Amino acid sequence: MTVASCPACVAIPEERIAKIAADQGRKLAFAMPDVHCAGCIGTVEKGAMGLDGVKSARLNLTLKRLYVDADPELSEQIIDQLASVGHVALPLDSDTLQSGSDPAGRKLLLRLGVAFFAMMNVMLLSISVWAGAEGETRNFLHWISAFIALPTVAFAAVPFFTSGWAALRHAKLNMDVPISLAILLATALSLFETWVGGAEAYFDAALSLTFFLLLGRYLNHRTRMAARSAALELAALEVKTALLKGAETKAVPIADLKQGDIVLVQPGMAVPVDGTVVSGTSDLNKSLLTGETLPEAVAPGASVYSGTLNLTGPLEIEITGDTNDTVLRQITELVSLAEAAKSRYTGLAERAAAIYAPVVHLVAFAGFVGWYLATGDIRHSLNIAVAVLIITCPCALGLAVPAVMTATVSRLFQAGVLVKDGTAIERLAEVQAVVFDKTGTLTKGEAELELQTDRDRLSLAAGLAAASAHPLSKAVVLAARERGVQPAEVSGISEVAGKGIAGVLKGQPIRLGRAEWLGTEAETGRGVQSWLQLGDAPAVPLFFTDPPRSDAAQTVADLKNTGLPVSMLSGDRAEVAEPLAKKLGIATVAASVLPEAKLRIIEAQGDKTLMVGDGLNDAAAMSGAFVSIAPASAIDATRATADLILLGNNLTEIPRAIRLARQARARVLENFSIAAIYNLVAIPLALLGYASPLAAAIAMSSSSILVSLNALRLLRSKT
Repeated sequence: MTVASCPACVAIPEERIAKIAADQGRKLAFAMPDVHCAGCIGTVEKGAMGLDGVKSARLNLTLKRLYVDADPELSEQIIDQLASVGHVALPLDSDTLQSGSDPAGRKLLLRLGVAFFAMMNVMLLSISVWAGAEGETRNFLHWISAFIALPTVAFAAVPFFTSGWAALRHAKLNMDVPISLAILLATALSLFETWVGGAEAYFDAALSLTFFLLLGRYLNHRTRMAARSAALELAALEVKTALLKGAETKAVPIADLKQGDIVLVQPGMAVPVDGTVVSGTSDLNKSLLTGETLPEAVAPGASVYSGTLNLTGPLEIEITGDTNDTVLRQITELVSLAEAAKSRYTGLAERAAAIYAPVVHLVAFAGFVGWYLATGDIRHSLNIAVAVLIITCPCALGLAVPAVMTATVSRLFQAGVLVKDGTAIERLAEVQAVVFDKTGTLTKGEAELELQTDRDRLSLAAGLAAASAHPLSKAVVLAARERGVQPAEVSGISEVAGKGIAGVLKGQPIRLGRAEWLGTEAETGRGVQSWLQLGDAPAVPLFFTDPPRSDAAQTVADLKNTGLPVSMLSGDRAEVAEPLAKKLGIATVAASVLPEAKLRIIEAQGDKTLMVGDGLNDAAAMSGAFVSIAPASAIDATRATADLILLGNNLTEIPRAIRLARQARARVLENFSIAAIYNLVAIPLALLGYASPLAAAIAMSSSSILVSLNALRLLRSKT
């Protein structure tokens, strides 16, 4: 095992290091898609800690992820324990999540720190030279600067050297080619002047170039790497083991299963494979895959898919296909392909660099040739070429976009919007249409009992529902609690998987469940409903709604006022989706849409589309959209897919973010104009010999600061 070489780390004994490694291996991770408030933190953590063998439990509410210090064998027991306190837990593969670390970002930050430290020290030495140091004193200061600058450039400027060399090997030019040349030539010329005892050396210029350019590179990297790949999150969401039925039931890796095997899925567990139910009845929560709010009853012969959640009864499922070709895996592949397609977007800085790089080389080369032909002095001609390269070095251009984006990211974060992708703001400014998912995005994503429900009926229903973990039962219990209705005292309660709940009230049978189970017909056009029957009396309905968010209508209106058409895609049924769309003022609706169909609709739309969604069934469409936004209540995989996240779940921030993105784009174009004007003035001065490499470095730094100050204006703007 390799140990870091800091004194504190070296002092740690080997046995302690081994224990730390062993403890890290005991960490279990679970996705908690339904946690939403501070109260959930206490409930979940106390629930997990109530299990013997659990050392610690910590819930990250922002990530909706629970970390538990326990033996891996306790994973299923933890899931059952959390289900008993009312929360769904989905196992995540810790190794998969850890593979998404960012070593490149750490290396870049280290190079930035080294460049800054060296630049400041060399500048302090340069002050003495500028103050009039001469002779041996000046030479000594130059040599000290050389000993600081040479290893620093060799270490800190590696990203530019490797990128520039890679471009040259393929006979191409990119922004890093003139950058690398400017740094190398400034360093080489300074070393030569120091060697021959010249009056000037430009190590500070080389280090200033390196620092400012690394700063822009790091800012850009941080906006790109704010979150790991959505495909990685989806891979971590996949169930890694299943309970295989045989002479004895045992947990085996999914990879060891084959077609025809029978797996057992207990209530509260995620279905690990695609297959057919051969034994048992239950309700499945398919909202992760389809967005359908109402759980689906399944019985022998029904097809089930990985990624759905078993709610009420144990199921035995026969594997009917390849375990590597599940619906969840197909969604993962759709996301990966869509992400790759979106990554082909070329940012403004990249487009500018394609024109800028060859022009810089031609101007510098022309300056060198012209002065050599005019004077025959190769040393003076090389000074002119280096000055041109430094003064035209694209520091301002390199900072033009990152500086604005960093200011915009800060402003959006203050407003409760997290930006994850480097080009997301540029793309958001170009949006021409907005598409919303329904469940959990425009609506609260939770069933609520209609307010006009009779209190006596609610009391009877709550007496039964208190014994069930079904989403509709939870809605009944919550409604009774909020309205101060005392649940009836029902005895002998039993849950019939996939059908409902039965019990006895004052000697009479009482049942709550599906219409067909109670011998009646569901009312059409009323959305989600459950039925209650006492004794021989006719069954009476309880109607449920998934109410819209309080800010949904205002958000839609604001977007339409900005000239953006708004539409809605939903996996829910048309009779549920269309009334909501009409209520919110959305004219275009597509209902009962599966994940792959959502992606096809987004791709066929052709416009630069903004997709807003929260479920796994939205992940592929959001990856394929021009830009995407997810509320904080979205599941982990969908938040990883999104380019922006609404931390406060406030939809009205979406039109505000679009307006700010358009302002940011305007600032970027202003910065390009500043860089262009600066070059139009500075390049002739350098070509005519009025700017030494040191003066060029000062001018370059000034333009970079000016660009950064212009970007900071965004922090004071009003949207």
